[in-house]
Amino acid sequence: MENTKDYFGREAASLRDKRLFLLDMDGTIYEENRLFDGTVALLRRIEELGGRYVFITNNSSRSVEDYVDKVRRMGIRAGREHFFTSTQATALYLEKHFPERLVYCQGTASFVRELSESGIRVTEEAEEDVEVILVGFDLELTSLKLEKTCRLLQRRELPFIAANPDLACPVSFGFVPDCGSICMMLENATGRKPVYIGKPEPAMVNIVREKFRVSAEETLVVGDRLYTDIEAGRRAGVETVCVLTGEASEKDILEGNIKPDYTLLGVRELWELLGNASS
Repeated sequence: MENTKDYFGREAASLRDKRLFLLDMDGTIYEENRLFDGTVALLRRIEELGGRYVFITNNSSRSVEDYVDKVRRMGIRAGREHFFTSTQATALYLEKHFPERLVYCQGTASFVRELSESGIRVTEEAEEDVEVILVGFDLELTSLKLEKTCRLLQRRELPFIAANPDLACPVSFGFVPDCGSICMMLENATGRKPVYIGKPEPAMVNIVREKFRVSAEETLVVGDRLYTDIEAGRRAGVETVCVLTGEASEKDILEGNIKPDYTLLGVRELWELLGNASS
């Protein structure tokens, strides 16, 4: 007899009716360079059912091209159209709220390059004419970068933006500080707190859904963080699945205020659930 229940025994057969699957990446479909079991099969099954998958990630340390190359090496068929990142969301935010402004950027070379290629005026120097301060998830962080950022944060009351609020990024040995933790360090030093872009703001979900003209009822967000992935889906009015392969634990779900609609051990269980549907 087929199983259509989630981790906590909730009936989940309705997930077979979804047509747009918005999948987080770190902790959801892979960990560093290790693809989780069932990922490729899940993506294939989504396409077989006539659906579409898009990776929505808060990780601003890589460009879209970097992500395309990374997942292709892992055996996933994907192009630029399969991704929407917090870097892209940040570029849209800057274009709307601070057009043509000079943006100081603390982030990886890929982050800076992608913003520049999107038409944002960026600099990595603490120049006098800087008009906006931007921080991303920086795997190339140095004390010199932090000094420049702190200098600008305390020089003038400039707008302070951060690409994403994630506190930790999952790696093979556990976690490393993500953008949110870097910003907490800056806040402790300067008293300045940023405006965060990316999940849990609903914009990333809504932009992709509207791009492909899919209703909220036919959209599903799948992720491993309650306060970003699941909360973004909730705010966007779409159903959510939390997988237990990343940051969130069973205890977090049971005791926390943010509740996913469904909980699964991992993406393999989602593939198995969809795989039981008749073609």
